[in-house]
Amino acid sequence: MPENNAPVTITVCPDGPLLVRGDVAIAAAPGEQPQRPDRQVIALCRCGASGIKPLCDGTHKLTKFRAR
Repeated sequence: MPENNAPVTITVCPDGPLLVRGDVAIAAAPGEQPQRPDRQVIALCRCGASGIKPLCDGTHKLTKFRAR
């Protein structure tokens, strides 16, 4: 879980991932132990086609993902 009180921000990229900035921990699936990423900004998949879920690998460009 976050270790400090720094704000966490989430930016929605049009037809792309969610960009998460700040001190966060992410669990890949329910019940799994959350892991702290080694970077300050992470991109979370919204298209469902990423090969490294929950992270974005850019596949949304190939699938021509469009947010509704």
